[in-house]
Amino acid sequence: MTREIGTPHGTARAHVTGPGDPVGTLVLGHGAGGGVESVDLLAVTGEAAGAGWRVVRVEQPWRVAGRRIATAPTTLDAGWSAVLDALRSDGVLAGPLVFGGRSAGARVACRTAARHGAAGVLALAFPLHPPGRPEKSRAGELTAVVVPLVVVQGEADAMGAPADIAAALSGRPGASVYAVPGDHSLKRNVDVVAAAALSWLGQLISD
Repeated sequence: MTREIGTPHGTARAHVTGPGDPVGTLVLGHGAGGGVESVDLLAVTGEAAGAGWRVVRVEQPWRVAGRRIATAPTTLDAGWSAVLDALRSDGVLAGPLVFGGRSAGARVACRTAARHGAAGVLALAFPLHPPGRPEKSRAGELTAVVVPLVVVQGEADAMGAPADIAAALSGRPGASVYAVPGDHSLKRNVDVVAAAALSWLGQLISD
């Protein structure tokens, strides 16, 4: 099911997959260079839906409008929040609520988790810093997450290796890092990416 939802910055789309009586709801955002059809998001959606989760892939207004460049972080957060408010009002967000996404979408999930009552955050390919610019760290967005957090990171990610993510989260209870083959795209072995995400989701609802 696909729904169009008005936001302060244009129309967004919510792509809803999964059972009518889910164990929880996983809301995923896309990156700045692609959309909700990225292979890692599709793989995680399929595995999670098969395990009983309702999965909502949020397509930001800039992408729906056909623009090629993502908007500012505050605009992304506002669009995401408007979609969540609409889905909550309509009863779509059933059971434990988990936020997630890839790259820029993971950043949005981290920044908004507390505001919207997420029970956990699943970050795929978190862009810890721009390529070749480790001094421009975004670690604060990760460490600000107070609910359980997992980062699934490619071993050759130019925006932050798994060891860099782990160092940023050192001493942070409830946070973990899964190192998987590949780079920032996470295309090399999406089955491993999806399996890591599903493993963590299972642990989250069993705790």
